[in-house]
This record gives sequence, structure tokens and C-alpha cells, in this order.
Amino acid sequence: MDRSGAPGYLPSMTYRTRKRLALLTLVVGLPLYVALALWLVSLFDRPPILVELLIYVALGVLWAIPLKRVFLGVGKADPDAPGADGRR
Repeated sequence: MDRSGAPGYLPSMTYRTRKRLALLTLVVGLPLYVALALWLVSLFDRPPILVELLIYVALGVLWAIPLKRVFLGVGKADPDAPGADGRR
């Protein structure tokens, strides 16, 4: 099955590699990103609560945009696995 035209498809990464990279990102990268966001916000005087909420919501969504292609399809069955349903 040729998926080269699928949006967000990473041809150089196998399903297993994307799954491992997604796990590494969630376990290591996301806590580092949260710590960085908290540190950056602490550099300034505390803004009003709604502005602070908006900042945290924006930062909470911003991390996922560049990693969208890594997480795409990770929760689905392995397309490279033998069998009709993708299970081994």
C-alpha cells in the first residue's frame, strides 16, 4: 500500500520508529517543555489571570504543532505488520 500521498506521512520513519519517538517526546520532551514554559512565564511580573490562562493554553497547544506528523497514526494498528487487521 503506497501511502506517499497521505498528508503528514513520514516516509523515512517506520511505524515502530514513530511510536518510539512519540513515547520519548511525551516522557522526556514534554516535561522539559513544561519546565521551560514555567520558567519563561516566571521571568515576568504575574499578568492578570485571564492573560496567564491564555498564555498557558497557547503554550499547551504550541508544542504539538511541529510534532503532529510524529503522532499521526501512532495509536492505530501497525500498517507494516502481517495480517489483515495489522496484528502480529
